[in-house]
Amino acid sequence: MSINVHDNFLTPEEHQFVFNYCKNASYFYGESDNERQGEAFCTGLVHEVYFADDKIPEENTQVFGGGHSKTINPKKFYNIFVDKIEDKFPQMKKLDMYRMYVNCFAPSEQPYFHTDGSDDEYTFLYYPNMDWDVDRGGETQFFVDNTFYGVVPTPNRIVLFDASLLHKATSFRDRHRFTVAIKYGIAWHNSLILLDYLC
Repeated sequence: MSINVHDNFLTPEEHQFVFNYCKNASYFYGESDNERQGEAFCTGLVHEVYFADDKIPEENTQVFGGGHSKTINPKKFYNIFVDKIEDKFPQMKKLDMYRMYVNCFAPSEQPYFHTDGSDDEYTFLYYPNMDWDVDRGGETQFFVDNTFYGVVPTPNRIVLFDASLLHKATSFRDRHRFTVAIKYGIAWHNSLILLDYLC
């Protein structure tokens, strides 16, 4: 089992930018945590930043919702994470960063356990929330050898884990929960896997 937790991952300014980006981004419904008996179960919402072999995102993209438009900067968002990850985890330079997206779960949602990929692939989860306390919930749960392990969503924390580990999100009690997911591995292989999990 490999679960590595790193705190104060971004500068305070980068952390604030990422949190604001997550709040202002547009999201879609239709991705499942897992597939059981041929049926996909969708939970949460997703904002796609980058998917295998896409162009690098551009700056200043307008998103619409709530009766007005907002401007986000996917290129800056993308660069912050790729630059910081490859600086702090140089072993990732040997792999493909094949997907980057934001998860959004509403209070009291009940996500499913799932795996992200195979033994030679890795997932980073970043917690952009600006505050947290123990009664709020929102940990990432791992199930390994019949034991639950939880990673607390401490603001500005990133966790790196083997994509083959069984895990799930938990929701916050009183607000939306955002996480930034960044996945490294073999791009073509994971592109095919992802298609199986779309509802």
